[in-house]
Amino acid sequence: NEGPTSRQGVISYMRQQFADAQRYKRAVEQARASGRAMPPRDYKREAVAGILAGDVRVNLHCYRAGDIAAVLSVAKEFGVRIGAIHHATEAYKIPGLLREAGTCAAVWADWWGFKVEAQDAVRAEAPMLEQAGVCVMMHSDSPADGQRLNIAAAKAAAAGRRIGIDIPPERMIKWTTSNPAKLLGLEKQVGTIAPGLQADLVIWSGDPFSIYSRADLVLIGGAVAWDRAKPRTEPVSDFELGRGGTRP
Repeated sequence: NEGPTSRQGVISYMRQQFADAQRYKRAVEQARASGRAMPPRDYKREAVAGILAGDVRVNLHCYRAGDIAAVLSVAKEFGVRIGAIHHATEAYKIPGLLREAGTCAAVWADWWGFKVEAQDAVRAEAPMLEQAGVCVMMHSDSPADGQRLNIAAAKAAAAGRRIGIDIPPERMIKWTTSNPAKLLGLEKQVGTIAPGLQADLVIWSGDPFSIYSRADLVLIGGAVAWDRAKPRTEPVSDFELGRGGTRP
């Protein structure tokens, strides 16, 4: 089925889906309590009921402040927590709403102007949100950019300094480590350096927020995945498995 094609339609559709899931959940609970036959199983409404119960984490793709505010309003109406708004190019306009909802913003450092919804993006959005008490993290839509989120954080922080917002490195690092881990519910496994957590670590040759620094040592699960001093320990690409001869 085709979904709605207007902003009003999307909000109406979301509200209808949540209301349908509420009714489905009540019907299931009443059937169990009374011993009556269960209603026909509806996997779609079951999944949405999981959102209402807090068992399913919600991440939302949204750009404009008005759209984000509308979605947060629907979420509040149904008691749903949205974990993060991704892209969120206008989140800096409504930090209070995000802070009140406990919703994070996953933002870019300098993606701008590629469509109408991104026209009001600002480079200093991450530090602006951080200063306002909003949970922030760096976002990427591309594998190339995703490998360099530390540099994205550095660019965003530099833009913040230019307008008088100085975010220290110990807070910047959270944009690519502990904040995303908490969003995914993995904070007891990764995201910080602490006893009992999975040892996923990078040792840099210098400032990790400098483009001149290199990854000297990478540990994944405590095992060496990359050692610049021993480059042949780098994992072999799947495309090279089974090939004879030596690697170039």
